[in-house]
Amino acid sequence: MKDDRSPLAETLSPGKIKRRQLNVTRDRLVTMELLSGGGPLPLVIRPAVEGLDLAPWIRSNRELVEPLLLKHGGILFRNFGVSSPEVFEQFVVACSDQLLPYRERSSPRTQINDNVYTSTDYPADQSIFLHNENSYQHTWPMKIFFYCHEQPVQGGETPIADCRKVYDRIDPRIRERFIERGWMLVRNFGAGLSLPWQSVFQTEDKTAVEAYCREAGIETEWRGDRLRTRQVRRAVAQHPKTAEMVWFNHVTFFHVSTLGPSVRNALLGGLEEEELPNNTYYGDGTPIEASILEELREAYRSETIGNAWQEGDILALDNMLVAHGRNPYVGRRKILVAMAEPWLGPATTSLR
Repeated sequence: MKDDRSPLAETLSPGKIKRRQLNVTRDRLVTMELLSGGGPLPLVIRPAVEGLDLAPWIRSNRELVEPLLLKHGGILFRNFGVSSPEVFEQFVVACSDQLLPYRERSSPRTQINDNVYTSTDYPADQSIFLHNENSYQHTWPMKIFFYCHEQPVQGGETPIADCRKVYDRIDPRIRERFIERGWMLVRNFGAGLSLPWQSVFQTEDKTAVEAYCREAGIETEWRGDRLRTRQVRRAVAQHPKTAEMVWFNHVTFFHVSTLGPSVRNALLGGLEEEELPNNTYYGDGTPIEASILEELREAYRSETIGNAWQEGDILALDNMLVAHGRNPYVGRRKILVAMAEPWLGPATTSLR
């Protein structure tokens, strides 16, 4: 499919970032601008006066910011002097209706405050493929927030991609195949290769796990104390506020072929496919063709935008409109995450 973006729409290195002024808000307290070459994503909001407290400002200007988030998909708040997880949490509370705990976990995180966590605690040399948070669940956050408490020496960007544009890039015949079949996620918990089910579901009670899974449309299979689950979800969603169609799933993220070669080869060398920690299929359980998986990955890559973190940055994303990932990094890196505003959407289908 033809890439009709400007050449400037490629991922920018910090030295190539140019600001393009959009406007100053009616109260003259902040400026809004785009990073030249990044298209409309993300919008950058900066203080126009020294010492502006971000949380009270956002609380008084939600009616201004909310439509901008829907239009752009992501907003980067920069130079507001956000200096601690507590100030970050105050901001999230100020611009969201309800913060969410991290349930049905798929990656290791450390809890910082009540509903503030570290981003995925994977080794620094590993990348994390783009995804929409919790799109494999029956309920997901409409908003997700990232806060740079400590920027790395090198790398460590949180690349993002507009899922409206990802949807448009995918061959309509492939989209239709997933619309008809859905997609299936198979998970095997524990055994030292993935999170134990006790951590994922935050309980030691098998009965409680089964009750949660029944409500969430997840099939459970116990093998002694080990658990395997299967869940079928829709691959395409319609945004509840903008009515736009988005590619909204973890099809590529959880597929074994998306892993780095060393990790993938190690897993496949020691496990049968059905024993893998995570893998994805069409909703009827049949394998997804390698060529289609590569086309899906390429659709994400073609829309990926990157920007180096600065300490104190807050990146707010509409979780249905924009996918996020992580680049490898050098040095210490501390990015915190909060999720907000649960949405129970039409993304659950029955196992067939």
